Amino acid sequence: MAKMTGGQALAKSLYREGVRVIFGLPGVQTYHAMDALAQEPGIHFITTRHEQAATYMADGFARAGGNPGIALVVPGPGLQNASAGLGTAYAASSPVFLISGQVPIDNIGKDVGVLHEVNDQLETIKPITKWQARILNPTEIPAAVHEGFRNMKTGRPRPVEIEIPPETLAEEADIELYEPEEYPRLVADDSKLQQALQTLLAAKNPVIWAGGGVNSSDASNEVRVLAELLQAGVITTPEGKGSISDRHPLSLGVPRRTPDPLSDYFQGCDVVVAVGTRFAEAPIIESQTIIQIDLDPAELGRNHPNTLGVLGDAKSVLEQMTQGLSNAGHQASSKEDFFEGIREQRREQAQNTQPQGEFIKAIREVMPDDGILISGMTQVGYYSRWAYPVFEPRTYLTSSYYGNLGYAYPTALGAKIAQPDRAVVAISGDGGFLFNSQELATAAMYGINVVVIVFNDNAFGNVYRDQMNRFEGRVIGSQLKNPDFVKLAEAYGVEGFLARDAAELKIVLGAALTKASPCLIEVPVGLMPYPF
Repeated sequence: MAKMTGGQALAKSLYREGVRVIFGLPGVQTYHAMDALAQEPGIHFITTRHEQAATYMADGFARAGGNPGIALVVPGPGLQNASAGLGTAYAASSPVFLISGQVPIDNIGKDVGVLHEVNDQLETIKPITKWQARILNPTEIPAAVHEGFRNMKTGRPRPVEIEIPPETLAEEADIELYEPEEYPRLVADDSKLQQALQTLLAAKNPVIWAGGGVNSSDASNEVRVLAELLQAGVITTPEGKGSISDRHPLSLGVPRRTPDPLSDYFQGCDVVVAVGTRFAEAPIIESQTIIQIDLDPAELGRNHPNTLGVLGDAKSVLEQMTQGLSNAGHQASSKEDFFEGIREQRREQAQNTQPQGEFIKAIREVMPDDGILISGMTQVGYYSRWAYPVFEPRTYLTSSYYGNLGYAYPTALGAKIAQPDRAVVAISGDGGFLFNSQELATAAMYGINVVVIVFNDNAFGNVYRDQMNRFEGRVIGSQLKNPDFVKLAEAYGVEGFLARDAAELKIVLGAALTKASPCLIEVPVGLMPYPF
């Protein structure tokens, strides 16, 4: 044991757990945490310009780099602002650790109107966290930090939150620090595994449906090996893109809502191996058997009754399945020529919707294979979900089912901090970008050389098109008055460019990716067609 303040116990505990970067904003209730971080030179604190951006950056850091992302905010409005990013991390099963301040201990739950007071903060954050705790004694801080990391590293990786009042951070005590732990991957129950193997051995036309859990488990190689053994096509969710390279002959990509050659193929499959996905929107038919592999027991069979649930880590279970099939002498004839026909039809479709197809093609041709694209809630971002080829895991990030405007740019900044040697590009619309455009200041301050492409249609484009087409042209609330985005970027000290079409975007993006400083590219566009 050693005598230290609660703030020092927090900083030292985070460092021991491997934390080297924290995103956040300082405030009066967290002074003693900030002072302790100032004395911990191994941790780099990145000041954001909004609490929302702090959790978005932590999320981008976690998903691009594979390690938990950490954010620190003041209580009340700070926590509530941060909840947008925390909700995104919850939807995307991303390990984000949020540290919040609290009001003074004697005022907690009293509703007396002290600064930043919210009655029962923990209840407000519970729906979007896996685990949360209030710490009132400095000696309990190391255990709480350790428990937070245990929750992020075991089972489904989702956000956690702790809150600490100012007196607890300031108080000195004899405090024992914890050592970090390594946690084994969860393997499948043998009886469930054997049922799954028998189902696969009897399958005539199996298919693999890969979700974000494949990427978070680092199981892309295992998906590829199983697909090759079964000669099964691999369909992914948007969050699962990169779980198999789109150059692989068994990769079929993400389904689209409009007519798609994947639909007929999928409905002809008798067994579906769903890996690391909630499987909520798959077009399942009654005759299909589903083998669902997931770390979260609550997800097994949630959305489809005819499901054989296999609880376990995707990487471990897929290894077990491959070994079991190999031991049984399973062999399948090559179907690569058949799948190439579907792949070719989909490649042609990817160029059909314009201008989205042209923009996606321009971006992909310039981006390195390991470049990271953050797909914002905008017309080109929506289209990229199925039309943008991805070749490596953790190189395509979405907001999952949370679907929130404003996350793309700060998430990209966090991804770049995690992967400083990779190209990182955010696709944003004009409306969404202005949710967090102030983070241009953060990018400039820390030299975070992310490129953001702002497609500017002076509207919330999806809403505007739907209002025009579905409500006899009655438009309300969806048209916008925007700044000159190039000048806005330059005001922050960020280099700005204008690209008037896809050809110019390709040239400008290529130049921007060579720079060691942040860049913004504005692309003026008009009304775009339905992107799905």
